[in-house]
Amino acid sequence: MACRPSQGLSPHVPDQEVARHPGDTTGSERRDPRPLAALDPHGLLVLSHTLFTCAEQGEIVRLAMWQVRALGPYRAEAGYLATGDGLSRVPGHDAGAPTVDDAQMTELGGADGSVSLPARPWNRAFGLRGADGLLGYIVVSSPSGPDEQGHFLLETLVKLTAAALSLAATRASQHDNAGELTRLRTERDTALRQLDAMYSELHLQKKVHETLARVTARGGGEDAITQALYELTGLSALIEDRFGNLRSWAGPDRPDPHPVRSSTRQEEMLRLVAREAGPVRVKARLIALVRPRGHLLGVLALEDPEATADEHTMFALDHAQRLLAQELLHVRELTEVELRLRRQLIDDLLEGTDETSAYARAEALGHDLRRTHYVVVVHWPGNAADDSFTRAVERATATTAAHTLITRRGDRVVLLTEARPDDDAVHAALAHELGTSAGAIGVSTRCDSPDAVPRCYQEALRALEVRQNSRERSGTTFFDELGLYRILGPGNDLRELEGFVREWLGRLIDYDAEHDAQLVETLSRYFDCGGNYDDAAVALTVHRSTLRYRLQRIREISDRDLADVDTRLNLQVATRVWKIILGGRR
Repeated sequence: MACRPSQGLSPHVPDQEVARHPGDTTGSERRDPRPLAALDPHGLLVLSHTLFTCAEQGEIVRLAMWQVRALGPYRAEAGYLATGDGLSRVPGHDAGAPTVDDAQMTELGGADGSVSLPARPWNRAFGLRGADGLLGYIVVSSPSGPDEQGHFLLETLVKLTAAALSLAATRASQHDNAGELTRLRTERDTALRQLDAMYSELHLQKKVHETLARVTARGGGEDAITQALYELTGLSALIEDRFGNLRSWAGPDRPDPHPVRSSTRQEEMLRLVAREAGPVRVKARLIALVRPRGHLLGVLALEDPEATADEHTMFALDHAQRLLAQELLHVRELTEVELRLRRQLIDDLLEGTDETSAYARAEALGHDLRRTHYVVVVHWPGNAADDSFTRAVERATATTAAHTLITRRGDRVVLLTEARPDDDAVHAALAHELGTSAGAIGVSTRCDSPDAVPRCYQEALRALEVRQNSRERSGTTFFDELGLYRILGPGNDLRELEGFVREWLGRLIDYDAEHDAQLVETLSRYFDCGGNYDDAAVALTVHRSTLRYRLQRIREISDRDLADVDTRLNLQVATRVWKIILGGRR
């Protein structure tokens, strides 16, 4: 900063010419501060004003050095400013002056003293001191030493210069302090804004944590999670299984029915979302996969058609997904434990087990073994009896059979169900589930107690075997509809034979016992005579018309069509077993 003395303050101030300071490297034009006054207090006042209005310390020292000549036969040889690294020479003074040895200045140690200059009889380094210590030096020379007044004027100039340096340093410090204060205020305001944003974010995160913690404390559940997520975000929340089927919905605009993507599109969507670490936008939805321990259990999503979701929404969705993962994993583990216990129970029932224990174990699993049950055996060529096939059977029987126990035996799936399957309903559902109808199902007769389960299991196996060896190999076969085939297989005992006879001749046997008639004997002789009326009438010693009457009564009471080939075969076999094996017992 150029410092100009004020003009017109003293009659002793000569016209000030525009000149360049020697050594001025900036090339800027400055007022050449010619000596202001000699022994004139008013001139010193003008100098003081000029020094004190100058803000640059090097300029203050140069200005003081130029004023030395106004005080007498003196010459300023050099000027210095104290820095953190020592003394620094002030540039811009007379380049032709003898050179002051900077090392001598350092040796002064901050005190005033003489320095060695050639052709200068008298010289002295005057220290410029402020409240904080040495500020610099002005080296002055003279042909002869100054008198008392000269000392006074030189010391006055030195003190004025030191005061001006202190003031400039103070101003600089204040300016630096003001800049620092401004910077600190800016940093403070920025930090406060960041704290506000952080507080707001923490408040929102705390709300998410507290809301989901309440869900956990109340037992969780998929509906509770979607409802909490809807309340936190204002967006409809939903849960789908991995196949795209809706499990839970919270919020408005629930579609009815819920659209289900094709298996191909569903798998493409899952692969797309799985490539990212967090929630992914797919059209109007934000989707997060629920896959604890790497197992995909479902999908949690937010309906966001207006794309209004922010970081808070993402945070809530991510934390809800974690809670749902824990919930679904817990449910899956419980399901697997229950499934294992159910399989152990039905396996034991199929092999034969203690009734008391079976009832207690079934009750613990929520299954009532005291009800009537049926054993169902399912076999589908090309589908091994693994978990996927078992689950397919479970889904197919869920809507057609009530309260089932299920297990695997080799390549077959075995069910113990309370309801007798309706004709081919299970087969049709399973064919739809597996995409092929090339499978067979065998169903036992009713089972009224746990100890009858092994027998019913053999019946279901027999029914399945007959179906698979028949001309129409796919479909459902019921053991009580096998007719003659019930007694043609291995392992049949007397009880089975009695059951076969009761099925086909039971009504006739009961009628004979009640009315002391001979309808079963008549039917037996009729078959023995090959269906010949005359031979049968002779064998029975009755009139032909009587035989016709008895055969008509047999048709009415048994509700059988004697003209049907299969019916005639089963009835004939039943009469033979009744007469030969059972001895005609009624």
